[in-house]
Amino acid sequence: MKLNKLFFTLLLLGNASFAQKADLVSYVNTLQGTNSKHELTRGNTYPTTALPFGMHTWTPQTGKNGDGWKYQYFKEHIRGFQQAHQCSSWTRDYAVFSFMPMTALVVDEDKREAKFSHANEIAKPNYYKVQFDNKITTEISPSERGAHLRFTYPKGEKSFLVLDGYNRTSGVKIHLKERKITGWVSNGQGFRNNWKSYFVIQFDQPIKSYGTWENRNNTISADSISAEGRGKGAYIEFQAGAKVQVKTASSYISMEQAELNLKTELGADKTLEQTKANAAAVWNKSLGRIVVEGGSKADMETFYSCFFRASLFSRKFYEIGPDGKPYYFSPYDGKVHSGYIYTDTGFWDTFRAQFPLNALIHPEMHGRYVASMVDAYKQCGWLPSWSFPSEAGSMIGNHAISLFTDAWAKGLRTFDPKEALDAYHHEAMNKGPWGPANGRDGVKEYNELGYVPYPKYRESTAKTLEYAYDDYCGYELARLTGDKKYMDIFEKPMYNYKNVYDPSTRFMRGKGIDGTWTKNFDPIEWGGPFTEGNAWHYHWSVFQDTKGLINLMGGYQNFTAKLDSVFTEPNKVNVGSYGGMIHEMTEMVMANMGQYAHGNQPIQHMVYLYNYANQPWKSQFHARNVMSKLYDATENGYPGDEDQGQTSSWYVLSALGFYSVTPGTGEYVMGSPMFKKITLNLENGKKFVIEASANSKDNVYIQSASLNGKAYTKNFLIHSDLTKGGTLKLVMSNKPNEQRGISDEDKPFSLTK
Repeated sequence: MKLNKLFFTLLLLGNASFAQKADLVSYVNTLQGTNSKHELTRGNTYPTTALPFGMHTWTPQTGKNGDGWKYQYFKEHIRGFQQAHQCSSWTRDYAVFSFMPMTALVVDEDKREAKFSHANEIAKPNYYKVQFDNKITTEISPSERGAHLRFTYPKGEKSFLVLDGYNRTSGVKIHLKERKITGWVSNGQGFRNNWKSYFVIQFDQPIKSYGTWENRNNTISADSISAEGRGKGAYIEFQAGAKVQVKTASSYISMEQAELNLKTELGADKTLEQTKANAAAVWNKSLGRIVVEGGSKADMETFYSCFFRASLFSRKFYEIGPDGKPYYFSPYDGKVHSGYIYTDTGFWDTFRAQFPLNALIHPEMHGRYVASMVDAYKQCGWLPSWSFPSEAGSMIGNHAISLFTDAWAKGLRTFDPKEALDAYHHEAMNKGPWGPANGRDGVKEYNELGYVPYPKYRESTAKTLEYAYDDYCGYELARLTGDKKYMDIFEKPMYNYKNVYDPSTRFMRGKGIDGTWTKNFDPIEWGGPFTEGNAWHYHWSVFQDTKGLINLMGGYQNFTAKLDSVFTEPNKVNVGSYGGMIHEMTEMVMANMGQYAHGNQPIQHMVYLYNYANQPWKSQFHARNVMSKLYDATENGYPGDEDQGQTSSWYVLSALGFYSVTPGTGEYVMGSPMFKKITLNLENGKKFVIEASANSKDNVYIQSASLNGKAYTKNFLIHSDLTKGGTLKLVMSNKPNEQRGISDEDKPFSLTK
């Protein structure tokens, strides 16, 4: 008995230490989703080397300066190693400069590129390494605001390093005695007051020769130690066959802060191996907030590669000053402020899953994030909708209110709700000077008619549906905080989705200013009144009132039959107002799942809607099917644009066995977990464990469930139950239990009871 007890104790200790010591970084492939091009997206990612939510990231560069497709897996040449911040191939990068090692001085980016093979490439969150065919090796390990690089040149060969100032203006200064370069870059869009990103670069080897150059005509100025202007850069030469360690850090505030960032983050690291080990420890702790067990190696790789990608956005834009306190340069008003700020995200994508995942896994950071949105409003005059790093107003909707309400519903009380509601009311009642999501496109007609008319406004039906959800969030935050004024303002418009529903076709449709439906309706026609989708995709965008939508459609049977039809309809496309195939269309056709277009955001919650209509087992089947069929950890790993962590966060939450259909409620709608055991190591020190011991590729259906030892029949989990810690046990089978989760009290939240 004593031996058995000892064995059991050792087993428990071993399991506990797994979560702490497991090398989860080893499962991550940062090349996931990089085999993308304009016509077909497999993620539109690049092999990011960074710390979680780090201010700067680093990547090899296969594309030209300014090209959104900065790294494409199918290309065979690298032309530089960039400090990068890009959210998407469809947006321009900012604060970029790059290094390129070579054995002969060539500054022209087209001529200096070097051939490489993926067989000689390692791509991990904490470490990137590649050896060119010419035998030069580059290694990179990250800090939050910098990186430690090492360039190893072939023995006896000349050893040049070119610093490229990217596009737009830049400045460089070479400090020979100190073995360093300082400088700044000012590339990007939407900045205030002559914004600059200051950098410092420290070498551990003496500089043999040097000069500056400019990248428009590739003119070299030998022995020049400084230059400022359009596309300015520098080059230096080391002793032949050198092995050079390079530490660099950047600041948006000042050169002095850049020096401090370098000292604070990398000063103690004598070798790149130390930075690599430190970064691995940071990532293993971050990834270790979710420990999954009992899946295949491929499933583990997919999960942690997605969890990595979900842990990059939004990026920290603040820095730690000499007094140890956070402060930042605001991209909104061009001034320096105390506190926290984050950027580089588009809420149209990320309100759905990326921010709900952060609220669960990183609540302290998320609390800072939502508080910083109020500051952004005060500095900019508008709430963020698409920050990169200042406000662009891209896409549709006013989803900052979703983040506020979801945070408040989950107990994150880091902001003044009255200030948040005032800011949202301003957003909802006005149109801003930038893109369609800056303020409210069609606001006058929306308030007068209860919908945005088509064709007066493009994408009008999609806008109506998303405005109605946002108005629900405004109402709900007001209700939670006892604000009668804003409850009264937003109570009626949160039902405006009904005004664009056509009962004769049972679809959401474009509606004219005179109240007539758009003629020649084709549910597979993309564009027009919809955003990057068609009527099959947007029909389900009633996040706040699925039961209301069910009633509009004539009941559960009609609703579930139409859900089924999404997967059985031919995967055909009418290109509509786009005039030709866009990549989202191509990706839907490739997925071969009917009209289900998981590669874009509008329909990603749809598989969970069976939970509202007496068929929860179909959500379990389809969630697992989408995960298994459309995701993996390879260069082709995504079914469309990854989009600042959203498509990855969908996978992470779904792999846990639930999803945030209605941010703002504190509920997660259940699906089917990917693993036999999942442990959430919560920030408050509690653990929430999901046990599904019989889980397998075939056993995707939940036969029964218990929460902390008590039978659990609901089709949703409550955030507060997760954060208290506990155990959810799921009995899995290859056959559905059609009697579980079908009572009214088992259904997730809807406005309509």
